[in-house]
Amino acid sequence: MNDPVLAVTGLARSFTQADVTIAVLRGIDLAVMPGEVVGLLGPSGSGKSTLLQAVGLLEGGFTGSIRIAGKEAAKLDNAGRTEVRRDQLGFVYQFHHLLPDFNATENVVLPQLIRGATHAQAQARATSLLTTLGLGHRLTHRPSQLSGGEQQRVAVARALANKPALVLADEPTGNLDEHTADIVLSELLRLVREEGSSALIATHNERLAARMDRVVRLQDGRLDG
Repeated sequence: MNDPVLAVTGLARSFTQADVTIAVLRGIDLAVMPGEVVGLLGPSGSGKSTLLQAVGLLEGGFTGSIRIAGKEAAKLDNAGRTEVRRDQLGFVYQFHHLLPDFNATENVVLPQLIRGATHAQAQARATSLLTTLGLGHRLTHRPSQLSGGEQQRVAVARALANKPALVLADEPTGNLDEHTADIVLSELLRLVREEGSSALIATHNERLAARMDRVVRLQDGRLDG
């Protein structure tokens, strides 16, 4: 049996405000298997983003275990965490966060260069991904010249550029109208599955979550499902 791409055990996170401790995550256990797309469902403020930040090794202050591709995050120093984020993880956020001075292709090329790909390799990979996502005619357009849906598809291509083991998506269609959201989610799910990655996708939309392989629900800091 394959080991999980992501294995979270007893994950907890609390914040202190004005001498009051607020528990956001209360002992989360979660596993994502190779090739699996898991929907993380919950209302706004339920802790979905906090959980994804923890799993993405973007923020400290957590207790519990996070294993990504077999590596225990608690045992990694800053350089080790950076390496895991670069080599094993891909991120898609609610807002695309594309670099405004770079065109679509360059936005997808850059993370590959950081990982060590040659420019020719990165260019070919970026062109292939963007064309697969229906943006073959937009390769040299900057973000300001793209629609919201097109910008988010570039963000999807960027997230998959380094062939991550796990894609983390935080409300990836939250800024889009319903029709465009359907298109972008379809493209994200298709590309993740074609690339052989796994994904943990946070949403508050029941209809979108139903299209994923499995759904877990976050409520009051606890996970069901």
